[in-house]
Amino acid sequence: MGGPGLDGTAEALHAAATRNETWPSQSPSSEFSLGVLVLLAFLMVLLSLVTILGNILVILAFIMDRNLRHRSNYFFLNLAVSDFAVGVFCMPLYIPYSLTGKWHLGRGICKLWLVMDHLHCTASVFNIVLISYDRFLSVTKAVSYRARQGITSSPAIKMVAIWVFAFLLYCPAILLWEHVAGHSVVAADQCYAEFFDNWYFLLCASTLEFFVPLLLVTYFNMHIFHNIQRRQRRGSVQDCEPPRRSSLSWRFCGLPRPGASSCLSEAEDSDKKRMKTLAIIVCVFAICWAPYSLLMIIRGACQGKCIHSSLYEATFWLLWINSSLNPFLYPLCHVKFRMAFLKILCPKKDVSSHCLKLVCFRRLN
Repeated sequence: MGGPGLDGTAEALHAAATRNETWPSQSPSSEFSLGVLVLLAFLMVLLSLVTILGNILVILAFIMDRNLRHRSNYFFLNLAVSDFAVGVFCMPLYIPYSLTGKWHLGRGICKLWLVMDHLHCTASVFNIVLISYDRFLSVTKAVSYRARQGITSSPAIKMVAIWVFAFLLYCPAILLWEHVAGHSVVAADQCYAEFFDNWYFLLCASTLEFFVPLLLVTYFNMHIFHNIQRRQRRGSVQDCEPPRRSSLSWRFCGLPRPGASSCLSEAEDSDKKRMKTLAIIVCVFAICWAPYSLLMIIRGACQGKCIHSSLYEATFWLLWINSSLNPFLYPLCHVKFRMAFLKILCPKKDVSSHCLKLVCFRRLN
């Protein structure tokens, strides 16, 4: 019985030694000067603060403004919660490890950090897909979509499903991989998943975490884009002409009664802005996630020998940048969220007249 135990120990030590050879031995502290390290630390902390503040603003707006508690807006809240956790937990714990190249918080905290990081980043991606799908339904199946607005259980089920699927994708492997394999390949002063160099697992996980979501987000937004284009082509003076209203109501809105041509022009401008927003959403998601996902697959194929640690770190932080951009890409595209943000940031400023003009303008179109 002692023989297999000794063999297992020797195998584990050999695997760990091999793994350490594939991981670049130089840490950022030995590669860069003190000034560069201070600059990197400042940028990392700044990104973490932007991520925290941006997403907590979305959460506060949802809590304080009852008008935002709309069926589809719950998905923005779910996205903000996942991105907020990335900024408040994942980034701060990783900054010292990224700068020094050594993990000093122990194996237990390392496992917790890995679970939280993979869980919230994956949930963020799945929430983006869910938001795009909800927009797709609201545009392509507007009648049935509006009919389901009163159902509160539907968004709750989808939100819970997002977290369940996100947990199942990576977390069981993070927690159980070394027990199934019989040994750990991670050094005591390092913190990364046991499957870090397993090409087959990384290929499957990256496909489900990035490539399939990217295709879905592109598909949904392209359909919305084509729907807007068709609406523009069908647009006419008769379609855009506003209903009859008393002259008093137009003066109350503070806007001149538009002619048919001006109404059509405003509608086209609004559609163009929406199309630009859709293009930005898809491109930002692809730019932030594609380098990391592709690099992980390549790195797993070559067992870490063909990818430098600095390149890996850059793509890793680029992935996190997406969590700091989401509050500005999604909620800020909605008028109600912008008004709620103004109320929070400028509580003494009277935005009621501005809101009234926005509501009247939307009714004209």
